[in-house]
Amino acid sequence: MASVDLEKLRTTGAGKAIGVLTSGGDAQGMNAAVRAVTRMGIYVGAKVFLIYEGYEGLVEGGENIKQANWLSVSNIIQLGGTVIGSARCKAFTTREGRRAAAYNLVQRGITNLCVIGGDGSLTGANIFRSEWGSLLEELVSEGKISEGTAQTYSHLNIAGLVGSIDNDFCGTDMTIGTDSALHRIMEVIDAITTTAQSHQRTFVLEVMGRHCGYLALVSALASGADWLFIPEAPPEDGWENFMCERLGETRSRGSRLNIIIIAEGAIDRNGKPISSRYVKDLVVRRLGFDTRVTVLGHVQRGGTPSAFDRILSSKMGMEAVMALLEATPDTPACVVSLSGNQSVRLPLMECVQMTKEVQKAMDEKRFDEAIQLRGGSFENNWNIYKLLSHQKISKEKTNFSLAILNVGAPAAGMNAAVRSAVRSGISQGHTVYVVHDGFEGLAKNQVQEVSWHDVAGWLGRGGSMLGTKRTLPKGYMEKIVENIRLHNIHALLVIGGFEAYEGVLQLVEARGRYEELCIVMCVIPATISNNVPGTDFSLGSDTAVNAAMESCDRIKQSASGTKRRVFIVETMGGYCGYLATVTGIAVGADAAYVFEDPFNIQDLKANVEHMTEKMKTEIQRGLVLRNEKCHEHYTTEFLYNLYSSEGKGVFDCRTNVLGHLQQVWGVGTWIPEGCSLTPVPRGPGGCSRARTLLHAPPHGAPGCRGYFIHTPLTRVLIAHCTGRRPRLCLGETHAVGSQPDVRAVCTHKAPLPQGFLPTSGGTCLLDAGAHRSLPVDELATHYPASGGGLWAKCGMEKGAGLL
Repeated sequence: MASVDLEKLRTTGAGKAIGVLTSGGDAQGMNAAVRAVTRMGIYVGAKVFLIYEGYEGLVEGGENIKQANWLSVSNIIQLGGTVIGSARCKAFTTREGRRAAAYNLVQRGITNLCVIGGDGSLTGANIFRSEWGSLLEELVSEGKISEGTAQTYSHLNIAGLVGSIDNDFCGTDMTIGTDSALHRIMEVIDAITTTAQSHQRTFVLEVMGRHCGYLALVSALASGADWLFIPEAPPEDGWENFMCERLGETRSRGSRLNIIIIAEGAIDRNGKPISSRYVKDLVVRRLGFDTRVTVLGHVQRGGTPSAFDRILSSKMGMEAVMALLEATPDTPACVVSLSGNQSVRLPLMECVQMTKEVQKAMDEKRFDEAIQLRGGSFENNWNIYKLLSHQKISKEKTNFSLAILNVGAPAAGMNAAVRSAVRSGISQGHTVYVVHDGFEGLAKNQVQEVSWHDVAGWLGRGGSMLGTKRTLPKGYMEKIVENIRLHNIHALLVIGGFEAYEGVLQLVEARGRYEELCIVMCVIPATISNNVPGTDFSLGSDTAVNAAMESCDRIKQSASGTKRRVFIVETMGGYCGYLATVTGIAVGADAAYVFEDPFNIQDLKANVEHMTEKMKTEIQRGLVLRNEKCHEHYTTEFLYNLYSSEGKGVFDCRTNVLGHLQQVWGVGTWIPEGCSLTPVPRGPGGCSRARTLLHAPPHGAPGCRGYFIHTPLTRVLIAHCTGRRPRLCLGETHAVGSQPDVRAVCTHKAPLPQGFLPTSGGTCLLDAGAHRSLPVDELATHYPASGGGLWAKCGMEKGAGLL
């Protein structure tokens, strides 16, 4: 959805009624979608009805269809499942059942229906829409409604949201619930890994997904599984020998465990199911390994939704309301999807038909085509998995060498990116070095050549195994150049935050004095602050948001007993308000104060007054987020004193400074000096970016040292960008030779303007786009800023804080 002026939408829904229901299997994030549809509908002036128990409630009517108000969906964003219930309804599959459903909608004036469910639920909604006119005619002939009523409500508009943990719906990159299901799987894998290492066991994990292997594929990629079975890519004949050979080889090189992940719909080339029990018996019989089977089952549907699912659902819910308001009698039923990083509306039945084509391709054993039909993201993940897990080490060595180092504060995903880069380089025959302690370590010659198995087990480790410092290279230039020459390094891969970006620019600026620096230099953004110019998403920021979100959930829960309490929570991020903004949306905060959105004492006063009014309602709690450097004078202590004084006698106030919890948090585990990663930074993000550098040919045009010359393509940042045409500039640039001064591009280590800031106010739009390489010194004229393409505002006024 493009940014819009929400003030102009306040009355666009007047006189209209919207019904929302959830159907089919539940998925985490459905409640966030219901909440967004309800509050956006109320905001635009429409009546919103919650339809309980899915299509069954629609058919039965009565108390199953209730008009909602603003408070009806309060405090549900963090809940799993669906609070309005879901049920499979045989009655709705009959003409009589759909006629009863039509009568119940007409009685309440509902002609707009938002359906949250899988392809079966959405197909049923489309059939209902196509029959709507004839159903009303039958109701008129039966005398249940008048002809005038039938004319008034002659058209039914449908907007679908795909709620399914399987991510098996074509047309959308992610479905509601998929990311949360991956969190549950990774929690189990992390827990199993410790016991497997203790007893040198092999674990066979069966995950859900029906006939789609997305959950199995991404969890295998994120956990570094030894073997994977998915229905879209059955193993070749004789796979039993290959698998056992690989498991034995892994053990012979010192590994104490093996992980095999199998999708519940896995088959072989002949269409015969491959069961977890069969795989377990095979390993025991062939290798004699102590092997266990774990079938995850419905645990994958449970638990709280992740930050990604909360924001994705909120975004899609808002877009669904807009689609219903803009629909005409000629508009086909649509489904709101995520494409690249934009919410888009696609024809519902075209997407359903494409989804059926995938199954048809698998039935006809056109497996390569089935993978392509799943989409570019699925295909890319599959290729990365094959590269990192099954590609053999090249026997032919090249004379190309690569050095990898971490710079800045630790961030989740750093170790995953290092592992991916190391193995990608070695697989191509390159020499790979790792540098300890960043640029300072490079100056002190803390350089070590690594092998394939040196990075085994790094994937799920938090922090930085190499060590990382904020030191910039400017004061160590001579020694850095000397060690680059000593080890004959032809490329530098720098993984880190803003300091990594600035450090590479300093090296680029010094190329005129040192020919050794005329090599490829690449930055992979990795910082919880998400403040690196040119990228929408940095490794570690997703994990940090989830850490802050879980902490805020617990803080909100503590207020359920005390009542009349306001919490002021301070997040990290320096001058970049990404963490505060996105966390505020994910937890339904009352306000988020960030440096990029200036505020004054009048704004604070208005917020306190709003909080006072809020305490008169059923919701007697408040949550205010503050970025750590949002204002020089309005500190966390100042806000506490202000809220405490002005709210005296109405509410009390408490403060929480999350601090390094955002760096050391993990999925299900607390690890000192680092964090367990969420699936996003463990998986495709780190892998895709790390291998991108290796596409640079080691032979290029003649230049310094016979490898690379001083061109834009030798200084790049691997960005997670919008995939759209550039929208805004970072700011004024100042040339230093042929390079811009990073200090002129960015203010307070945060690029301006920020992509996540509000353009008009309202709710969140989260973009998760495609990887793209950009010249580091040309970012100022290409892409706006970090922040996930997100525009958001946590408002205090009723209707302003939509989520």
